[in-house]
Amino acid sequence: MSGIARQLANVFKLRIGVTITFTALAGIAVTPGPTPELWQIVALALAVLISSASAGGYNQYVERDLDARMARTANRPFVTGAIRHGPYFLVIIALMLLASVVLAAVSLNLMAALYVFLGAFFYAVVYTAWLKRRTWLNIVLGGLAGSFAVLAGAAAVDPGLSAVPILLAVVLFLWTPSHFWSLAIVLHKDYEAAGVPMLPVVVGDYRAAQAIFINTLLLVGVSLIPFWYGMGWLYLLGAITGGIFFLYRNIELLRDPTPRKAMQNFHASLIQLTILLTAAILDAWLLG
Repeated sequence: MSGIARQLANVFKLRIGVTITFTALAGIAVTPGPTPELWQIVALALAVLISSASAGGYNQYVERDLDARMARTANRPFVTGAIRHGPYFLVIIALMLLASVVLAAVSLNLMAALYVFLGAFFYAVVYTAWLKRRTWLNIVLGGLAGSFAVLAGAAAVDPGLSAVPILLAVVLFLWTPSHFWSLAIVLHKDYEAAGVPMLPVVVGDYRAAQAIFINTLLLVGVSLIPFWYGMGWLYLLGAITGGIFFLYRNIELLRDPTPRKAMQNFHASLIQLTILLTAAILDAWLLG
């Protein structure tokens, strides 16, 4: 990847965008009804990816001061000057968001477009602009961004929504705190230095590990419920397998709330989500 491509992938947080796009595809797969045409699925994936990229770009635009005080983010393009910080960038990301919403509306329907918009809004405005510097609840409410991606995928099939995609959206809502608070333990000193009230900074690493464990218990419990609403054994196997692994890492973190164990738990959250979403898609497409 060239230097400019790496900078763009960084500023638009494309790795996060790919994950969020994956959740939208899972939303399509688990929703009862006629599967959209391939071009419509591609259009939704692009809409979600572009919308997520616009929100990620806004996040880095307004957090340049915080990023400069944190070792993990000190090399971001707005901090280093690789990308110029100016109002032109706000115009670019506004046009990206507009394009993503219009693409979803034209290719699918207005409800899918609304959820695409709300995903970006909750990450860029609710999380980044309103809550991140004010309260430890920042990532809890900001986590709705991933939930709206699931609902966007579901609305592409049925704008009225049904139980399974709603439950999967709740799973994404519960997944985000366990995922991000684990990283926040790793970056405790960075967030403390930057004055960001992430949960480990507010209550300490051990109590944050307790909160992660309780939240993950809720996450795993809710992830099993779709089985009783029509999902098959393949989904259930994925939910159990990923859930047990994630809880095992949670227990390790409780016993030893250190950055090393927190990073292992952070990676476990990604593995759990990947297993769950993959199982959901395969179950719906192979056994549905």
